[in-house]
Amino acid sequence: MKVLLIEDDPSIFEQIQERFSQWSILVAAPRNFQKVMDDFLAEQPQLVIIDIQLPAFDGFHWCREIRAISKVPILFLSSRDHPMDMVMAMQMGADDFIQKPFHMDVLIAKVQALLRRTYDYKEQPMEMIRWNGATLDYDRALVTYKEQQIELTKNEFFILKILVKASNQIVSRDELMRKLWDDERFVNDNTLTVNVNRLRQRLGEIGLEDMIVTKKGLGYMAVEK
Repeated sequence: MKVLLIEDDPSIFEQIQERFSQWSILVAAPRNFQKVMDDFLAEQPQLVIIDIQLPAFDGFHWCREIRAISKVPILFLSSRDHPMDMVMAMQMGADDFIQKPFHMDVLIAKVQALLRRTYDYKEQPMEMIRWNGATLDYDRALVTYKEQQIELTKNEFFILKILVKASNQIVSRDELMRKLWDDERFVNDNTLTVNVNRLRQRLGEIGLEDMIVTKKGLGYMAVEK
């Protein structure tokens, strides 16, 4: 079980990390407080604990960003005591709120309850990756970029997935069709062209123009900037 703890106070982080280890809960930290989403996607945590006051962006911002792409449980841990802070946290999609200073046993009990409630009855977190600042949700065929979201068809998303996994490398039309065929998505040459063109149009709707390029006579390439 892994928790992403978005907390900039080293002493609090170390206390929580040490105590959670006794319960076999791994605690990961953001490497860059300006790019918390990169760490969230890299770590794929089962729970997120967020402070409100953070470097760069506050906890409300990161809660909103995470909730836009994931249903992972989120718990706020903050010294701010205004009732509006708790209201805002819940409105952003948080599951619970604990005020600092806190008792470690209370935090552990809340975390265990959230984990039990979430994962006893729900599927594990979804598989997602980052690409040019966008989030690709493999399970729901969704692409999210700058608070905009598009849902692709199965064929469109499968093509995007293949190209992104080979970012900045050319994937031939034959290879694309072979992979689509192996996955029982029966396409011919014309169908592939239509799907790629449609994929480009959909990506353009959220500001990802020119991210899929044609290499004449060779195939297609997903550009990773």
